[in-house]
Amino acid sequence: MSRLAGPPRTLRIGYMPLVDCAPLVVAVRLGLDRRYGLRLELQRQASWAAVRDRLISGEIDATHALAGMVYGIDTGIGGPCEPMAVLMVLNHNGQAIVLAPEPARRLREGASLREALEVPRQRPRLAHTFPTGTHAMWLYYWLAAQDVDPLHEIEAVTLPPPQMPGALAGGELLGYSVGEPWAAQAEVQGIGARVIRSGELWPGHPEKVLACRRGFAALEPDTVTALTAAVLEACRWLDESADHRARAAHWLAADGAIDLPVEVLVECLLLPEGDQRTTRLRFHGDGEVNFPWLSDGRWFLHQFRRWGWLSPDAMGDDARLAELHRLDSYRLAALQAGVPLPRGDTRRSVLFDGMRWE
Repeated sequence: MSRLAGPPRTLRIGYMPLVDCAPLVVAVRLGLDRRYGLRLELQRQASWAAVRDRLISGEIDATHALAGMVYGIDTGIGGPCEPMAVLMVLNHNGQAIVLAPEPARRLREGASLREALEVPRQRPRLAHTFPTGTHAMWLYYWLAAQDVDPLHEIEAVTLPPPQMPGALAGGELLGYSVGEPWAAQAEVQGIGARVIRSGELWPGHPEKVLACRRGFAALEPDTVTALTAAVLEACRWLDESADHRARAAHWLAADGAIDLPVEVLVECLLLPEGDQRTTRLRFHGDGEVNFPWLSDGRWFLHQFRRWGWLSPDAMGDDARLAELHRLDSYRLAALQAGVPLPRGDTRRSVLFDGMRWE
């Protein structure tokens, strides 16, 4: 393991109040940042739009980010364009789509999704967290696979995760797609039900990433390698035992990272077991979770084209992803942290509707 020379380098790291920010909190609590010559200053953000804006402006150096959001910023879809860098993946799975009690009941009793949502009699309002983010992508994919047009037959709105349960309870929404613990909170309050977990939709899907501006990664390669190594160790620690995850839940509550009872956070962070290991929240998986697979990036760009946000020409995707995914710094960080590396840069995935992606 190598360490940055000199006094600890302070980095301002953004995060949203979601359980998958846990690796950043763990890295600080265990002193893993100091081990690599860093001091991580964690800064809670109010919305994903605020994360984007503060990252682009340089107010934060790196961030816990929606994977899809990073590709959206890099391509300039629906907002400012900034060359981005994906340093590593923080987790697989751990999100869910929630519906209000009545449509959730209809779905459980065998109604089609169109029938449960009463399409086309009404245009249901469903929320996600960012226009090109993972929650939007899971929602759109799930709807389209069940013959509901997400661009024309629903009203999609953007809300910060903590506001979603209140909007559902107040009748402003019929459902939402979000990260935990805000899906669990709907069930705790009795205002809605999870109808599909994201890990069922795409087992082992990429979710949050550790990201920064590409210029920052280019100017400070040793710093981003040290940051990646420290967070890799935190991800490994989280996957080692249920006790570690319970401790992390208490830290998330104690540090004010998430304003919910620790019992709710523990339930969301429970270590996956048996056949749930591919569908429930994972942070490490011997490095399989953390590697920034090029094929995952291609999936997001493909979805952007599917919804008409990017030009149909995919000829430049490999060059874009080679710049976006900092595979060299990830590999160096993995070697420093003692994390296994895969042989290739792509993997195969199968989504819930049988679609195979490589």
